[in-house]
Amino acid sequence: QVQLVESGGGLVQAGGSLRLSCVASGRIFWRYAVGWFRQAPGKEREFVAAIAESGASTRYADSVKDRFTITKDNIKNTVYLQMNNLKPEDTAVYSCAGTISTWGKVPGAAGDFGSWGQGTQVTVSS
Repeated sequence: QVQLVESGGGLVQAGGSLRLSCVASGRIFWRYAVGWFRQAPGKEREFVAAIAESGASTRYADSVKDRFTITKDNIKNTVYLQMNNLKPEDTAVYSCAGTISTWGKVPGAAGDFGSWGQGTQVTVSS
């Protein structure tokens, strides 16, 4: 399994932007589909976005569609989550997760992923 480390979180005003990074160890990252999930205090963890192992296919939660963009760089072993037009309701701990995938499948459930990072805090002030 790969080890995943997130970075890029912070405090931003509503309407602002942040870019989260998820860096993976290991030489088989190119085989991994990667997802981003978030969990706000007192709430269930929810799916945000995911990308296929090749980077060719993506999926998004309706709440972030058209505002967030997920990309994958298999040379740098990194997945990015570009977050624009942030809203206070986007405040949460964001975690990336990976799973070996084939044929461009893009998982969307937390149970589909076997490797998880520690998370990075994103706080959006109104």
